[in-house]
Amino acid sequence: MQAFKKAWEKACNSSESTKIMVPKDKTYYVKHINFTGPCHSAISIEIQGTIKSFPQMYDIPRRLWIKFEDVRNIDVYGGGTIDGNGEVWWKNSCRIKKTKPCQSQSAPTALTYKNCTNLRMRNLKLMNAQQMQVNFQDCNGVEASELLVVAPEDSPNTDGIHVTRTSNINILDSQIRTGDDCISIVNGSRNVEVRNIVCGPGHGISIGSLGEDKTENYVTDIFVKGAKLTGTTNGLRIKTWQGGSGIARNIVFEDIQMTNVSNPIIINQSYCDKNKKCQTEKSAVQVENVIYRNIRGTSASKMAINLKCSDSVPCRNIAVENVLLTAHTEGEKVESFCTNVLSMQTLNPNSIPICSVH
Repeated sequence: MQAFKKAWEKACNSSESTKIMVPKDKTYYVKHINFTGPCHSAISIEIQGTIKSFPQMYDIPRRLWIKFEDVRNIDVYGGGTIDGNGEVWWKNSCRIKKTKPCQSQSAPTALTYKNCTNLRMRNLKLMNAQQMQVNFQDCNGVEASELLVVAPEDSPNTDGIHVTRTSNINILDSQIRTGDDCISIVNGSRNVEVRNIVCGPGHGISIGSLGEDKTENYVTDIFVKGAKLTGTTNGLRIKTWQGGSGIARNIVFEDIQMTNVSNPIIINQSYCDKNKKCQTEKSAVQVENVIYRNIRGTSASKMAINLKCSDSVPCRNIAVENVLLTAHTEGEKVESFCTNVLSMQTLNPNSIPICSVH
């Protein structure tokens, strides 16, 4: 860890562009490390070898294993591996270990970029995160491409790529196989483009959750194109809590291929991920201007389209165009259901009757 700190300090203080190299065929164990700016010039980090966490549970400040903060003009790449070595954390997660003490709250995010601008991350393998794999937080101008993000299907809370309060981000040409959402896009994010992603296993591609604990959340201008989902527990999901407020607006899902996907298209405005029942609330996040276009494949669940919108703040302007979904099991049929949807459009042939507005 000291070697990384010294290399970073030297690079960050340099007046010229600098590269830090993690050599091929070398494994570097890191307890936790912060790469903090602002720096004087652009920095490249070429990871050819492996950066790996120790295989024990231990206190990690702010639950962040590797963190880049307040850095501009950074390029992280190289074909190497970042390994969170998270198995011991998963075994002690409250989702796995039902008796106390359990450790869900203390498991760290593997890799965090906070308040970074003009960031590129490409051609890396990220595996076995203690909890969340990659988090882009409060960033602007991001391109993440050619990533392989993997964790076992039963590893708890191992979201692949998490986007929060981040603008102008492209997530491209990557494979994500995890125990939670392949990609999750939450509050404060706008101008997010996701292209050519292979997802599964995992929980699909999610907008949200939004509005938890009566918060005001906003997500706008999300474009997802060319994804392939296989064996995921959800497909294209928008999830909001009752009692919240704000807007999820201008969301497009286009040219999506699904194989054996449960809940292929779902809006759930009664999302509840707590041990006790969530109360019925009068307020909700407004979901509007959502397009599902050219979506094909097979559903593992009988309900292929489930638009469960809020009683008090109905969804508005939902379009379903050229959606061809059939049952994964031969001989079975799929259905659609909608409730509290205003201004719904169905265009071009769809393989199942798109539900009438309730």
